[in-house]
Amino acid sequence: MIKTANQPIVFSAFISPLSEKDNPKFDLLQPLRQWLDNLEIHNQKVAKFIAKLIPAQCPFERDIMLFGRKIAHIPPMCKLNPLYDQFVGLRFRALCYLVDKCGEDIQSYC
Repeated sequence: MIKTANQPIVFSAFISPLSEKDNPKFDLLQPLRQWLDNLEIHNQKVAKFIAKLIPAQCPFERDIMLFGRKIAHIPPMCKLNPLYDQFVGLRFRALCYLVDKCGEDIQSYC
């Protein structure tokens, strides 16, 4: 704050921004995130379907080869998905259900 002629001048660049508690952000995907996180697996067929549907690694990651030499690499883009963590968690719960409750070997899903 700088005083000139008995009047304070406040520079907005020096004002700290509001914390998230003071200014909460509205997340449109939060209900879907909560639903996916709370989804429980109780059926072997559903668990197998989820384990097959959600890939173990990003299917978009590629090495571009030309004449046997790598000329470019496309990085995994799955982290750009805003629901990535929820899908990975759902797949993990499905695999755990298959192992713990059904006694299945999950080597074919990995």
